[in-house]
Amino acid sequence: MNIILLGPPGAGKGTQARHLVETRGMIQLSTGDMLRAARSSGTEMGKKVAAIMDAGKLVTDEIVIGLIEEQLTTQTGAGFIFDGFPRTLAQADALAALLAKLGQSLHTVIEIRVDDEALVDRISGRFTCGGCGEVYHDKTKPTKVDGVCDNCGSTEMVRRADDNADSLRTRLMEYYKKTSPLIGYYYAKGDLRPVNGLADIKEVTASIEAILG
Repeated sequence: MNIILLGPPGAGKGTQARHLVETRGMIQLSTGDMLRAARSSGTEMGKKVAAIMDAGKLVTDEIVIGLIEEQLTTQTGAGFIFDGFPRTLAQADALAALLAKLGQSLHTVIEIRVDDEALVDRISGRFTCGGCGEVYHDKTKPTKVDGVCDNCGSTEMVRRADDNADSLRTRLMEYYKKTSPLIGYYYAKGDLRPVNGLADIKEVTASIEAILG
């Protein structure tokens, strides 16, 4: 089962992907994680990625697809979760071609829908455990003990520099310009399944589980 998680920054894609990894044994393919891993791998592809990133340039779609193909052909699990890819229609076509080439298919595309202003409020209070990656929020999900992760006990709490209202609005504009056309693309293919991303985390999880069956 291969799925795509769509939604703007802060919609909760990472949280839901982590749940699917833990409960279903799926493999999360995050573009950012793959690029960071490739950069430090020392492989030919890794050296190419490092050179491009060090020059301050954008990694091409061909390289990203190459990294994804590497993962699809070397990792085994109960399916893959594409997180942060595709971002454009060209990438969506490239992913479809790659899956067809490997004899695989896309099961569904889950769109986590949110309201922009609610999203700004959600993101502005977000912080993450530097030890295990658990995500918290000042208002809606604080740690039980101030500054201590409920999950692993780490006291290393991290706030992203761009988790503020102005930066988020810029990121949202970028998302709507480039990525939102994918919603129409997958709707036309009959693959799109929307869920309410403003619901409680457990409700969002239950909606996704119901879609996946």
